[in-house]
Amino acid sequence: MSRSLKKGPFVDVPLLEKIEGMNRGGDKKVIKTWSRRSTVIPEMVGHTIAVHNGKKFIPVYVTENMVGHKLGEFALTRTFKGHSADKKVAAPSGTPAPAAAPAAPAAGKK
Repeated sequence: MSRSLKKGPFVDVPLLEKIEGMNRGGDKKVIKTWSRRSTVIPEMVGHTIAVHNGKKFIPVYVTENMVGHKLGEFALTRTFKGHSADKKVAAPSGTPAPAAAPAAPAAGKK
């Protein structure tokens, strides 16, 4: 469920203060945050934010396309290790391949 438009996007206050301070000073340091629920706002564009995924911090470089999304969308919490291999052994085919049909005689030849 999305947030009401009259309320505006949600950004944790400490994170917002760090971003605004870096924008005023012109700094480009990595900001660590646990706030996966914060929405990316235009002031964050160009900064690298390290978002915690429950185990480690994932660096996320914010671009214009990310505005309006949540920070947690860019730091995945689960690692996909692939599907398990198929344990079934391929059954040897006991039927031979179908024989090719005989060629039709050419029409109109005498």
